[in-house]
Amino acid sequence: MDIKGQFWNDDDSEGDNESEEFLYGVQGSCAADLYRHPQLDADIEAVKEIYSENSVSIREYGTIDDVDIDLHINISFLDEEVSTAWKVLRTEPIVLRLRFSLSQYLDGPEPSIEVFQPSNKEGFGLGLQLKKILGMFTSQQWKHLSNDFLKTQQEKRHSWFKASGTIKKFRAGLSIFSPIPVSGHCKNIPTLEYGFLVQIMKYAEQRIPTLNEYCVVCDEQHVFQNGSMLKPAVCTRELCVFSFYTLGVMSGAAEEVATGAEVVDLLVAMCRAALESPRKSIIFEPYPSVVDPTDPKTLAFNPKKKNYERLQKALDSVMSIREMTQGSYLEIKKQMDKLDPLAHPLLQWIISSNRSHIVKLPLSRLKFMHTSHQFLLLSSPPAKEARFRTAKKLYGSTFAFHGSHIENWHSILRNGLVNASYTKLQLHGAAYGKGIYLSPISSISFGYSGMGKGQHRMPSKDELVQRYNRMNTIPQTRSIQSRFLQSRNLNCIALCEVITSKDLQKHGNIWVCPVSDHVCTRFFFVYEDGQVGDANINTQDPKIQKEIMRVIGTQVYTN
Repeated sequence: MDIKGQFWNDDDSEGDNESEEFLYGVQGSCAADLYRHPQLDADIEAVKEIYSENSVSIREYGTIDDVDIDLHINISFLDEEVSTAWKVLRTEPIVLRLRFSLSQYLDGPEPSIEVFQPSNKEGFGLGLQLKKILGMFTSQQWKHLSNDFLKTQQEKRHSWFKASGTIKKFRAGLSIFSPIPVSGHCKNIPTLEYGFLVQIMKYAEQRIPTLNEYCVVCDEQHVFQNGSMLKPAVCTRELCVFSFYTLGVMSGAAEEVATGAEVVDLLVAMCRAALESPRKSIIFEPYPSVVDPTDPKTLAFNPKKKNYERLQKALDSVMSIREMTQGSYLEIKKQMDKLDPLAHPLLQWIISSNRSHIVKLPLSRLKFMHTSHQFLLLSSPPAKEARFRTAKKLYGSTFAFHGSHIENWHSILRNGLVNASYTKLQLHGAAYGKGIYLSPISSISFGYSGMGKGQHRMPSKDELVQRYNRMNTIPQTRSIQSRFLQSRNLNCIALCEVITSKDLQKHGNIWVCPVSDHVCTRFFFVYEDGQVGDANINTQDPKIQKEIMRVIGTQVYTN
């Protein structure tokens, strides 16, 4: 609907009386529009001037004195990886729909808020989180906000829109097309002098890039040991855990990205490996926070009171049911509840606590890896991915393998790939200094993954080649349905993208990257039942690089 009347007139003077006319629009053709509060008109025009004509749309309900204002938030600044994991369409704006009193505007009731993407029909968890955040923001602002209060903030505003072009400076000052904000500053309250609609749009723009850094329930910043992860999640504060699991609060905002059955079983297998490890007190991190279904006021599994024996019992029940039952979700839950009341809550935690984006690759996978268990694995939060892309433009990048025993991946998927050298997490030696160890040669990283005769023994390349030729000719007789849960011999290896700056130390085919921001996981491969990967893969081979880029282009960079 068009706005009748013009509220920023180049002929306006600086006098107080004319400021009054500017704000309330009592002149000329505006007189016919008094049923719609003039301050609302002024704020709508401010959005159009600062953003664009298409950034706001209006729908009036005159008979009930209501108006819907749709504000269109551009999210094209999000990376493809982030938008895929968050299930948003980066090519389409997010719409904030605010319903105000048409005649009272800021003097009326607090507006209701809806957040949506018109083409995004399923699982718009980000919208739920953003709706809650903006609702809290509006409630705080509404305590002191009124049309008269806003008027005092805006009496000089009309001078900005004269033909001198100062609107460009104004836009620059607002940082409308802002990069990802510094963590911690995204909660700063934007200025009100440009109107409430611009203020809430700016606040939404500040919050969107860092949603993964804040708990979806309490909106407090996560305190992860190694920084935030890719997916929005619930924090470990007990009240939030209770709210999430017992009341379903914000359950749609932290929904499972890893919904595929094979991915779920892989997460369970990783959890089992960490829990059964002699190093579990070090590597089984995070420990589950699970509400007791018989007493919703207490935690059955509590990081402050670790009980590995009871946890093992519940995990055994999870695995036995998933091995036997291939039925519906409700059937599996029913069977688990009958066997152990903590089994299904534990499974929920295993899935929802995974903060990485891991999905099974389709048939267009990396054939040279010789395993059907291939996954896209993205675990970098937006801020780290942005820093990675900046460094990539400066120094370029390449691909290399990272091998780690399966018992470590439970933590890696939740805390990120970190520099474990000279810490209690270190398993192998750090002969080449402190950093994340990588290799362009598959056989070296396979050794670090435990692929060999002993769990922590690094086999030689000749041993791997011999086992590869022998094992991969044996017919696979076990049912595909059971996936990873019946195998006690799983090996995992990641294919990472690494920045080729001077910080990357190359000692032959063993590379050490001391800067964790310069390593991002891209793919993940699993070998089971003694299956062995090809030991002769070299990521620096042009044919291998071309194949990697083909699959990355299919999975990540195209929609």
